[in-house]
Amino acid sequence: MNGTMIKQLVGRRYRPGRVVGGFTLIELLLVLVILAALAAVVVPKFTKRSEQAKVTAALAEVANIEVALDAFEMDCGRYPTTAEGLGALVQQPTDTDGWMGPYIKRGVPTDPWKNAYVYRQPGQHNTNGYDLHSVGPDKESGTDDDIDNWSPR
Repeated sequence: MNGTMIKQLVGRRYRPGRVVGGFTLIELLLVLVILAALAAVVVPKFTKRSEQAKVTAALAEVANIEVALDAFEMDCGRYPTTAEGLGALVQQPTDTDGWMGPYIKRGVPTDPWKNAYVYRQPGQHNTNGYDLHSVGPDKESGTDDDIDNWSPR
């Protein structure tokens, strides 16, 4: 290309009154605002689904631990004490005859919020058995979001 062709191309591109391709800053900002509005609508829906899935997982885990505790009780004639805790489902407590565990193969689980399940025997709510619960998403025991084995499901 010689100098005259370059001048002609440059001259054509920047000639006043001619439309140049590309987006203006306002157009780009408008697209960003629309994307932000969509994200504000969509993200909370996925967050609620995620929290609902964690609650369902905690309910299933409480049910699995209950099955393991019942198997322990059938083999040993009693439930683990509060002091022995859920660890008695994984490792045989001292002075326990009939233990045929481990009753939970992967170790004592934590709830979906990474907290230990709370076990008490004898229970305050289930006086003839045990209380078992997750403290839930707020990580405080005794609140409405707890997942337990004494409330109707």
